[in-house]
Amino acid sequence: MRAVDLIRTKRDGGRLDRASLDFFVAGVTDGTLPDYQASALLMAIVLKGMTAEETAALTDAMVRSGVRVDYPGLDGVPVDKHSTGGVGDKLSIVLAPLAAACGAYVPMMSGRGLGHTGGTLDKLESIPGFRTALSLEELRRAVQSIRCALIGQTSEIAPADRKLYALRDVTATVESIPLISASIMSKKIAEGIGGLVLDVKYGDGAFMKTDEDARRLAESLVSIGEAAGVRTEALLTNMDAPLGGAVGNAVEIIECLETLKGRGPADIESLSVEFAARMLAVSGVEPDGAKATARVRKALASGAGLEKLREIIENQGGDPAVVDDYTRLPAAPDCEYVRAARAGVVTALKAEAIGRAAVLLGAGRDRIDATIDPGVGLIVLTPVGTTVKQGDPLLEVHHRGGSGLADARRLLDAAIEVGDAPRERRPLILDRIQKRSA
Repeated sequence: MRAVDLIRTKRDGGRLDRASLDFFVAGVTDGTLPDYQASALLMAIVLKGMTAEETAALTDAMVRSGVRVDYPGLDGVPVDKHSTGGVGDKLSIVLAPLAAACGAYVPMMSGRGLGHTGGTLDKLESIPGFRTALSLEELRRAVQSIRCALIGQTSEIAPADRKLYALRDVTATVESIPLISASIMSKKIAEGIGGLVLDVKYGDGAFMKTDEDARRLAESLVSIGEAAGVRTEALLTNMDAPLGGAVGNAVEIIECLETLKGRGPADIESLSVEFAARMLAVSGVEPDGAKATARVRKALASGAGLEKLREIIENQGGDPAVVDDYTRLPAAPDCEYVRAARAGVVTALKAEAIGRAAVLLGAGRDRIDATIDPGVGLIVLTPVGTTVKQGDPLLEVHHRGGSGLADARRLLDAAIEVGDAPRERRPLILDRIQKRSA
């Protein structure tokens, strides 16, 4: 079997059988398939698509490229949550400790920044000392002892995906429903969970720009999960504007802590509560939706979620004092403002442009080997719907000596729209996708 034949088949719109996909995944895993051929096949898949059967076979091959984790001795079903990626999306860092504080076992495996979206691991690693590279044994011990770990993908779990994930980031092959489905679900199935709640985003800052595409992706993910024996559901959520106010790394950690103290943005709090409640439901901790929501809200109000995050930070080598002292987090030395060019109402904060501006400042990656600056970022001062006067500050830009600032400013100026009247906004949660009835 030759890689060039697979590339030609998919380029011409043909289907790849299980043996071909096993060959592709094995070559990526052991390094015998060159990056340029793997990238060519990825691009062909983006352009020509894959059938549901091809996607399922690709996912299965990626799961089998490594180990499938188990958690001996647990008295419940491990559960996770995954987001398809957004700007200012720090929900995992809020909802994971909330769900764990309510009795769920949460082995949460997250990713790094991909394109214009931020990465949960990058945010966590802005906490001094915080280790995301835990071994599988450390993961098991954390789940067994404190019910939660926030980690990166290990070398044993779907190793093919680690290479493909990095290649997709730098070859413009991110926006593909089959590739996204296989990437997400191979990791989730392999990490040994029994329940999964997916945050599938739609809108300007999402990889799925339309609710129709987001729905197709959600249905694909739910179908793969359920077929693999993982109770799976997805929520379609809005990503037209950044979530919350902070976009970056350390600035988002501060916003997570503020949310767990009951002082966070309304959208971050409401979505975190909703996802944590669904995690309790799909894991069987609290099957009744209303009771699950009440349980999560109690953990938020009592501070139990905050204390669980403190425990997670300490358990993974981080400085737990950041919970009370934000000055212990990295910070950029310089700050300036993007101001309103006219009076009116903020009608749009285009999430993708704002995310790309954050990358230019150093908060994200434009190539695999780029270094993250944990202190830089943006703060949205005027959410969509805010009435402003000419010259009012709209965004606070945290930068380091002007690095990337000029290009970021051009993106930010174009990202903000101020009109004469408020514009109708799409719902924060559009729909819930569950297993289809037989």
